[in-house]
Amino acid sequence: MPNHKNSNGRTGGDEPGAARMGTLYVVGTPIGNLEDITLRALRTLKTVDLIACEDTRHTHKLLQHYQIATPSTSYHEHNELTRAAELILRLEEGAQIALVSDAGMPGISDPGYRLISLCIRHRVPVVPVPGASAFVAALVASGLPTDAFRFVGFLPPKRNQRRKVLEQQKTAQKTLIFYEAPHRILETLEDVLEVLGDRHLVVAREVTKVHEEFLRGRCADVLAQLQQKEEVLGEITLLIGRAEEEPHPLAEVPLRSRIEQLMREQGLDRMAALKIVAKERGISKRQAYRDYEQAEEAKAAPEK
Repeated sequence: MPNHKNSNGRTGGDEPGAARMGTLYVVGTPIGNLEDITLRALRTLKTVDLIACEDTRHTHKLLQHYQIATPSTSYHEHNELTRAAELILRLEEGAQIALVSDAGMPGISDPGYRLISLCIRHRVPVVPVPGASAFVAALVASGLPTDAFRFVGFLPPKRNQRRKVLEQQKTAQKTLIFYEAPHRILETLEDVLEVLGDRHLVVAREVTKVHEEFLRGRCADVLAQLQQKEEVLGEITLLIGRAEEEPHPLAEVPLRSRIEQLMREQGLDRMAALKIVAKERGISKRQAYRDYEQAEEAKAAPEK
């Protein structure tokens, strides 16, 4: 395995068994399709001394598929407190350990943060081995803007708490991304409709799997589609479009009328009124002047 050197000069990634500090490899695994794993991840899983798994039975299917015989141990939310300390001791003795979750990158809505933090505190090298991520895969295929987004993770299961989280995101000018359980997606979309309005959104279900599905549209339309299903199954990523700016009521007033209104009510000259109207409508003063002149010409033109 390749050598990695951290800030204290120690190297990580040598062949297991070397007399030095061990290395924790944070390895991304497939989120559905078993072929969505990198060559580097496979090599890492084959050559480390131990694989710490969220669910050993689940990871065993992946290891068996690729004929990997590396020993594994459980590392999940219920034993994280004690198991993290045990793994740190092994790493300090020189063991090379790979950390994996059931799907995707460890630490992203999955166990891993505690062990990674402890490694850094104990100056144990931490090496990421990137892989698939459900929310990234769903985002790039959603059709929603990707220039700015916010991944929030799982929404709270209780309605009041869930609506509070949605309320906090109400003005965010970025795509919002959540994970949601299939048995709660209908009531979650009802909350989205009430709290955030009828926004554009995408329900990405079973991404990379056989029954992959993307439902795109306004919230009310997608909700109606899901309500027609007998049952909603599979892992779900919910992506919600950014807050839509409501048209300013003054934008409905003809530009020329608005300029004359400001001149009359505030005693402004035409250019001062033009400047205010341009700012109100988000256009340049030049464009506002051009539109005003066109309106003047249209008024002065004789009727045919």
